[in-house]
Amino acid sequence: MSWIEEKAKSELERIREAQQKQVYPYFRPFESGGLHTSIDGKPLVNFSSNDYLGLTTHPKVIEAAHKALDRFACGLSSSRVQATTTAHVELEQRLAKYFGFEACLVFTTGYQAMVGTIMAFADKDTTLVLDNLSHACILDGTFLAAGTPMRQPEVRFFNHNSARSLNRVLGNRERKNAMVLIEGIYSLDGDEAPIREIVEVCEQHENTVLVVDDAHGSGTLGKHGRGILEKYELEGRVPIVVSTFSKTFGGIGGILFGTRDVVDHVGHQARSFLFSASLPVPIVAAAATILDMLEDDAEGLVAELHEKAAYMRKGLLDLGLDLGMSTTHIMPVMCRDEAKALFTHIALLENGVLMVPITYPGVKKGEERLRVNVTRGHTREDMDKALSLLETYGRAFGLPGL
Repeated sequence: MSWIEEKAKSELERIREAQQKQVYPYFRPFESGGLHTSIDGKPLVNFSSNDYLGLTTHPKVIEAAHKALDRFACGLSSSRVQATTTAHVELEQRLAKYFGFEACLVFTTGYQAMVGTIMAFADKDTTLVLDNLSHACILDGTFLAAGTPMRQPEVRFFNHNSARSLNRVLGNRERKNAMVLIEGIYSLDGDEAPIREIVEVCEQHENTVLVVDDAHGSGTLGKHGRGILEKYELEGRVPIVVSTFSKTFGGIGGILFGTRDVVDHVGHQARSFLFSASLPVPIVAAAATILDMLEDDAEGLVAELHEKAAYMRKGLLDLGLDLGMSTTHIMPVMCRDEAKALFTHIALLENGVLMVPITYPGVKKGEERLRVNVTRGHTREDMDKALSLLETYGRAFGLPGL
């Protein structure tokens, strides 16, 4: 047995044990798309989806993707350098206008957009400053830059959502320039960044640029779904925003917003953009159609999401469940024990409700939880069923608060 086989076998021990006990919760194959799907022939409602506006399966979205498929086929077989279409350019222009930026660049994934943006700017004159609960795309872009010869920026962390801690770190940095990287909504905890305070701290420090990953805020926050900057009236005060098509826009793809020069610089420097296949046009067409819907009735769509989120939040809190730091439509049900999370997940799944457990190393031990994302596509019946099952099995397995 080679060393790679030995390493793989050793690292997989915990996973193999869970698989043998039939409590392994991940990579279960869906048999159809949308919030209402099935696994192994059993119907279920998905409460761990990021399809926040419930538009992924809208007939107009599917029709647009079909038409683009007929015209452009499944893919373009090359990178954007030599495989950019009018559809890509038009969508970038429309997104920039809608979200209030000078320019936009569409990547193949949101992960690549963040990694590429960091790598395009981080160098020996830069300090990268991260919230200590940063998403993997921010961490990986940072560590890739730190390990790249001739780049090697300084890397510093500040306490989660603490403007005071950020101010201290920026004041003690060793490099001339600083790039602060935060998220609008933190996806595992469902809490918003104190964006106004963070913007003010960054503006007080010379040569400091703020980058906001608003993947979970785009389409969900602000009156028109323009994200956390719209919600807190901070348009024009954050130079770079990164987002994605894999949440509100119902597909896959990354989005970079900034000035024309910043966006063009990233487009010519980011290896994750230059050496990755161009986003398939059917996905571009689907995203453009959802943008049509936002332009037509964003207020109604966002308001409906918030109404349903409020209903579910009240139900969860009335049961006494612990929602951690959540203030948004992302509401983790804290189990604070791996076995409780796994067994509650299995019981819910067997009764037609999917709430994926998040366990170590995804979160710290003692912070295990069920992922509960409320979307505009969920019905009252879906939510009532989920609440009833959570009450029954939460009590049976001893979830905190029950």
